[in-house]
Amino acid sequence: RLTDYNTRLAAYNAGATAPLIITDYGIDDYPGGKGGGTTTGGGTGTGGGTTTGGGTTAGATTWVPTINRIQQWFIDNSNPNNFIGTMPEALVGADVFIGVSAPNILKEADIATMAKDSIIFALANPDPEVDPVVARKYATVVATGRSDQPNQINNVLAFPGIFRGLLDANAHKITDQLLVAAAEAIADCVSPEQLNASFIVPSVFDPNVTKAVAAAVKKSV
Repeated sequence: RLTDYNTRLAAYNAGATAPLIITDYGIDDYPGGKGGGTTTGGGTGTGGGTTTGGGTTAGATTWVPTINRIQQWFIDNSNPNNFIGTMPEALVGADVFIGVSAPNILKEADIATMAKDSIIFALANPDPEVDPVVARKYATVVATGRSDQPNQINNVLAFPGIFRGLLDANAHKITDQLLVAAAEAIADCVSPEQLNASFIVPSVFDPNVTKAVAAAVKKSV
């Protein structure tokens, strides 16, 4: 079950909505931050440091002067146990790392501290949060946004089908439930026979993906 995984998240603005979808799957404890830092309480930080409460810093933290609605939701909901520390510290014993942030924020030593059979989504492009070749030395599943690596996570898998489904349903709003339906449709395009550590998502050239996503989106509206 997804809720059994110990998850960590690194996100910048474009990936700040990822926690909303993660929460819809029942995962409610995933300390994370912007870049290499973690965020708790009322502050936001980047780099290798931590922000807590109204303004305590540790490590190399760069302050963000304003916090948008999504960032505030992340701060209020993602870290119920109030973990305080750097991203490398948060990774110790973690099962999953999801990075939608910045390149090269993690080192080999950081990945080595994760749990056995860990899962790493290092999706910063063109250079991921950690070298995927290095990550595969320790993690069972590694995904990136790169076309020259296994498990390419590319938004082309989602967008054509999502918009086709929205148009077919005459929908006027994109909901979290709709996005979950799209994600599950993408995953279901990989058959049990195809599924392995190097093939967890369909190819971006798979013609069935758009149709499957569109149908799932229309049904979920």
